[in-house]
Amino acid sequence: MTKLSVNINKIATLRNSRGGDTPNLVQFAKDIQEFGAQGITIHPRPDERHIRYKDACDLKPIVYTEFNIEGNPIPKFVDMVLSIKPTQVTLVPDAVNAITSNAGWDTIKHNSFLTEIIQEFKRNNIRTSVFLNSELKQVEGAKATGTDRIELYTEDFAHQYSLGNLDAIKPYIECAELANSIGLGVNAGHDLSLENIKFFKDNIPNLLEVSIGHALISESLYLGIENVVNMYLHRLK
Repeated sequence: MTKLSVNINKIATLRNSRGGDTPNLVQFAKDIQEFGAQGITIHPRPDERHIRYKDACDLKPIVYTEFNIEGNPIPKFVDMVLSIKPTQVTLVPDAVNAITSNAGWDTIKHNSFLTEIIQEFKRNNIRTSVFLNSELKQVEGAKATGTDRIELYTEDFAHQYSLGNLDAIKPYIECAELANSIGLGVNAGHDLSLENIKFFKDNIPNLLEVSIGHALISESLYLGIENVVNMYLHRLK
């Protein structure tokens, strides 16, 4: 079964909008795990506009599933990850002013930088994943950095799927097949939803984990968080 890691950034955004502690991020993470999710994902950004660095520390003792911290490996982020030692760190090249992640790494251009960062995390027994566009050369470049996994950036698939273009899955299949053949684990995330998750999962060989936040939280406003978590788990079986 593909694991479901729930990104709780949007819960932090809602909390921050009022300046208090409602909804409580820690309690929400506890509940999501109780409902069956196999992981919690957070993506702190330098301006802390949703997840705060303190949140990462507060979550560490209560995440008993897999704890995945995403972000651009600036020095502050690296120090935080090394201090917390989550299950996995996912490296994302997001710009400081980006609303959300909008591109994967150029693993060839940034080979030396990524290799150095990944080696440091692996020395500390933290599994590493690199956020990638669905390009075969970038998968090969990721292998050269020493990363454990890649995370396929799925926005284009999700958009094309909504238009009825099922062939949009093909480059993702090819990248997953290549990754499997060279010993890289495959994760995926961005704009995956109840509408497209089963098709994606059924077509991607050995998909280990999906990280879903915006769609899952939005769907939960209509259907309820416990119900939605279990709907995803059903589709990922």
